[in-house]
Amino acid sequence: MATSLLPPQNDGATTEAAVEFPDNFLLIDLCGEHDRNLAHLELKLGTQILRRGNRLVAIGDPEAATRTIEALRALYDRLEAGREVGIAEIDRELRMGNDPAPAKDSRDGDQYDMFPGGPVEIKTRKKLIEPRTDAQKAYVRSLFANDLAFGIGPAGTGKTYLAVAVGVSMFIEGRVDRIILSRPAVEAGEKLGYLPGDMKEKVDPYMQPLYDALNDFLPAKQLGKLVEEKKVEIAPLAFMRGRTLANAYVVLDEAQNATAMQMKMFLTRLGENSRMVITGDRTQVDLPRGVPSGLADAERLLKQIPRVGFNYFTARDVVRHPLVAAIIEAYEADQPA
Repeated sequence: MATSLLPPQNDGATTEAAVEFPDNFLLIDLCGEHDRNLAHLELKLGTQILRRGNRLVAIGDPEAATRTIEALRALYDRLEAGREVGIAEIDRELRMGNDPAPAKDSRDGDQYDMFPGGPVEIKTRKKLIEPRTDAQKAYVRSLFANDLAFGIGPAGTGKTYLAVAVGVSMFIEGRVDRIILSRPAVEAGEKLGYLPGDMKEKVDPYMQPLYDALNDFLPAKQLGKLVEEKKVEIAPLAFMRGRTLANAYVVLDEAQNATAMQMKMFLTRLGENSRMVITGDRTQVDLPRGVPSGLADAERLLKQIPRVGFNYFTARDVVRHPLVAAIIEAYEADQPA
């Protein structure tokens, strides 16, 4: 790390903490276009950042000023390692910092230590994916460690996105032969009527979020070829009945909309050398009134089984627009006690 921290100047109410960076080109990338990265840090931490040559000065209360300098140094280290720095990376640094790896659970599989002493990251054909919150980091570890993993929490927390990313990574590495992504074809509180077209055209609108995730990780031509060869399948949950899914990475998305019988059917499709991921949001059940959710049923029944991981997210883990977290918290606060 080629930075030096200068002694802080403290007048009691505010502190001036400064750091010098030797590479002016990296410093330009650190600050961002029109200093937008610095402005984002100022907004998040409530400090003022002044740029004086290759020196950045953070002014604010002692804790915030120190945290600003720590964040700047960590982000500069990313640039030195050849990685990009933008708003998403800044938010990730502020959420996580240099948190230690969690202790190994006795139920975890052999792959739990896939990232010993290094960053938790997922390599795909198009980009490198890094968890942005502690819960996401634990989730990625669980996806590599367990034969069956659950990701449960509100929208926007990266449950499906990270699950698909891990599936693509395992496929690229040859650890599985195919990727199978599924969803219940349940309407979200509205009747859409009869859709035109063949079966694929009828169900594709329900599956679009899964296509979106895959397109983020695989080039379009390669993805098209893999779909044609059935090495990547995207199908409604109803199409899973009767299948045995061996040597596959299988994801069930929006699992809160699976009935208890559908969930049992899906879980028992797990074949030799396969991984299965179940994602869902217990607050967005679109099943008919009185029909229990299979996600809640599975959570109740499977918690004590070895090599089954449960990972939970809250509004604090939302990585979409900041308003999404506020909206989720408002709805949660309105729930009866």
